[in-house]
Amino acid sequence: MKTTSVISATTLLAWMFVGLASGAQEPVAPAADGNDAVAASAEPPVSSNSKVRIVRLSEVKGEVQLDRLTGKGFEGAMANLPVTEGARLKTGDGVAEVEFEDNSTLRVAQNSLVEFPRLEMLPSGAKTSSVNLLQGSVYVNLLNTKGNEFSVKFGLQTVNLPPDSHIRLQLTPTEANLAVMHGEVAVEESSGTTIVGKNKTATFSAGQSEPMIAKSVVEQPLDSWDHDAVQYHKSYANATSFGNSPYSYGINDMNYYGSFINASGCGGSMWRPYFTSASWDPFGSGSWAYYPSAGYSWVSPYPWGWTPYHYGSWNYCQGVGWGWQPGGTWLGLANNSLLNSTGGTGITRPRPPIHAPAALQSSVVPVNLKALPVSTLSAHDKFVFRNDSAGLGVPRGNFGKLNGFANQTSQHGMATTNVYYGAQRVAAEGGAREASAGGFSASRPSSSNAQSSMSSMGASHASAPSGASGGGAHR
Repeated sequence: MKTTSVISATTLLAWMFVGLASGAQEPVAPAADGNDAVAASAEPPVSSNSKVRIVRLSEVKGEVQLDRLTGKGFEGAMANLPVTEGARLKTGDGVAEVEFEDNSTLRVAQNSLVEFPRLEMLPSGAKTSSVNLLQGSVYVNLLNTKGNEFSVKFGLQTVNLPPDSHIRLQLTPTEANLAVMHGEVAVEESSGTTIVGKNKTATFSAGQSEPMIAKSVVEQPLDSWDHDAVQYHKSYANATSFGNSPYSYGINDMNYYGSFINASGCGGSMWRPYFTSASWDPFGSGSWAYYPSAGYSWVSPYPWGWTPYHYGSWNYCQGVGWGWQPGGTWLGLANNSLLNSTGGTGITRPRPPIHAPAALQSSVVPVNLKALPVSTLSAHDKFVFRNDSAGLGVPRGNFGKLNGFANQTSQHGMATTNVYYGAQRVAAEGGAREASAGGFSASRPSSSNAQSSMSSMGASHASAPSGASGGGAHR
């Protein structure tokens, strides 16, 4: 079985702070055979299914690129970019996560290439999603959402995933390994259908008519990253306070990075991100990303910045600051109307470019109306939470409840906590010695001696609004 190479702590730290690269080589697709040519020349069937779906690029660490069908090929990616049907996602020395409307997730390992040939909504309201793995490795974790259809194609095989299933798929030029962590999946190929059950691994090798089935799943280096992400989504998925939106993606990040408060005199309950003062502006920084089907769409840089920029409204409460309230209809790519949120006179709001990007221009236009503070790892094994960072730079799920750090930040302008790597403490600057366990943990605020385990993937890549090359947050 082919395995993903072990990732060192030094590499993990690099993913935390290095900007997105845009010059990675695109893998060459295999030449089509005669049957493929015939299929391609046939008229596509007429479908009554809706194509308006967008899914969320929910996490970006290190070198990640997205081809959004703008005619410019792969460009540097950032979290919260919408992914549309036909898009392609590529990783170099980095990883990414894509979140679907029901909070199901696709995680893409380093040096991988995937495409999204089908993102449709059926007349019944159910969703049909298909992903092609062309290179590398992916993890797929589906929630128990009845009626939705999800498939992953690799080579000549297609694996159909039922609700509440969880797989890892690794593809090399000579074989594919499908590990089923939960559920029972069906793999279709020209010779028939193979059923792969829970805790089994199917290996499809070139030249073999049938796959080899092993009654075990061998652990891989990135399994802990996948496991921690699954637990994070489960732990923060409570949607009871978010109105009647039909979509739950992004809500887990809102639950982790902020909370609802009772703002008397300002319309009642509203959600505010942690690490913000009354002067923080939700539209002070971001990006305009161009999509041929809809024009420019607003993309927030914040790790929770999906749902509040496609649904609900932002309102300013005197003495408190900006807060978000649920309600209204869901907005897809055309989310410009949210920038008309109230806030009194003198509020400057970014406006999208008038024209489509020219041939040599990036399709992502940064907006920096205000300085964008970033919470980040600093020298002497310290993680620094900065006021008005609104969670930018804070790794998701790894510090437990953030309200204690947020209270300290509001009082003192910042808060710090010690960071530990594996079983030994490692200098944050320079990577003088590697951690034996590859992860790091952070102590709680001074009121508690408890420690929370950081994921083995390290802190999230914190990217400021950027153009094609992305923007990195550096110490």
